[in-house]
Amino acid sequence: MKGAGRNGVWIVTVILLTISNWVGRVGPRPADGEIAIPTSTRERLQTVRQVLTEVPLIDGHNDLPWNIRNFVHNQLGEFDFDKDLRQIAPWSKSAWSQTDLHRLRQGMVGGQFWAAYVPCESQYLNAVQLTLEQVDLIKRLIEKYSQHMQFAASSREILEAHASGRIASLIGVEGGHSLGSSLAVLRTLYQLGVRYLTLTHTCNTPWAKSSSVEQEDNGSGGGLTGFGKAVVREMNRLGMLIDLSHTARATMRDALRVSKAPLIFSHSSAFAICNSTRNVPDDILKQLAANGGLVMVTFYNFFVKCGPDASVNDVAEHIYHIRNLIGVDYIGVGGDFDGINKTPRGLEDVSRYPELFAELLRSGKWDVLDLKKVAGLNLLRVLRQVERVRDEMRTAGVKPSEEFLASPDTTGNCALDINSVQRVTEV
Repeated sequence: MKGAGRNGVWIVTVILLTISNWVGRVGPRPADGEIAIPTSTRERLQTVRQVLTEVPLIDGHNDLPWNIRNFVHNQLGEFDFDKDLRQIAPWSKSAWSQTDLHRLRQGMVGGQFWAAYVPCESQYLNAVQLTLEQVDLIKRLIEKYSQHMQFAASSREILEAHASGRIASLIGVEGGHSLGSSLAVLRTLYQLGVRYLTLTHTCNTPWAKSSSVEQEDNGSGGGLTGFGKAVVREMNRLGMLIDLSHTARATMRDALRVSKAPLIFSHSSAFAICNSTRNVPDDILKQLAANGGLVMVTFYNFFVKCGPDASVNDVAEHIYHIRNLIGVDYIGVGGDFDGINKTPRGLEDVSRYPELFAELLRSGKWDVLDLKKVAGLNLLRVLRQVERVRDEMRTAGVKPSEEFLASPDTTGNCALDINSVQRVTEV
């Protein structure tokens, strides 16, 4: 193709300059006592905005695609993402709507994992078809608003999108029931650009246990069957992020034992601060750090404060706890916007991310490099390591797994009426 070589050189140059810019600005981490603490809210926000200009803020989970299905039946001709949806029905009337392009820009979001979610009621019926329709929706949305969004399927492409001033848009499938217990479906989703799979949602699958169903945990595992472990290994081979949000503790333990690559929690918080089964207990956090993984702290009030009311300060408390326990290198953000109906004061929608980082600065114990890590550098590190494991397995000649599960997933003889499904909260 004409100009391909020149474009390739330009892209590599941009990436190298961007990385050198980060290193040059950050330098070695100073001791806490040497940090120049911005004294006013305005100064803290100015610092945060500079940080988010240099490093992409990458959020781990947003459920907008499901709302598009719910509200306009995936008809993008009826969806004006570039308008203020607070002024447009039915979005303006919904407590579940917190996202549009205008507010994403205000929030300086540089990268977003969009969730291809379908409800657990579709398991054993038409979950695979519905998931493919949601993946298709996300890709069509990115294409329609290509001036503002850019599809990304790798760490390199996230940096390219950020360098071009667009929101790097990635796809995550939320719930292992979307596979229909088929590794062929997993591979197909990867080929379509899906870059993480949440192993369960609010239901068990035939091969993995969910936090919403399995409350007991004796510490010995038993969350993944043999086929479930094959799913984890195949995700390593593909280079797909393994997401443990929504999984039972036994599933977390098994996945941490089996995976050769770092794992993530795309939208979970600290169990020690709020004892919801959707949050991560301290012993798992320590294992996650040993694995080199990442917990992307979420904003749902019932996971932040275990009740209907919470604030940006309460979200920061989860981040402080995780940092004090395992260090700053294993923390990100996964707001779960458009999938929650109770948001913290100060984090009401996607425009408010800078408020969270300004709150971290206010403590006087964070420097610029810390903020950059939580914003996006930690996620980029994890994704690069996942890609490295993939490349090593390819070099070693590891073949696609042919394991299969004789399950009832393919025996459903009726399709789920998607219009009859009501939203189920994640509580």
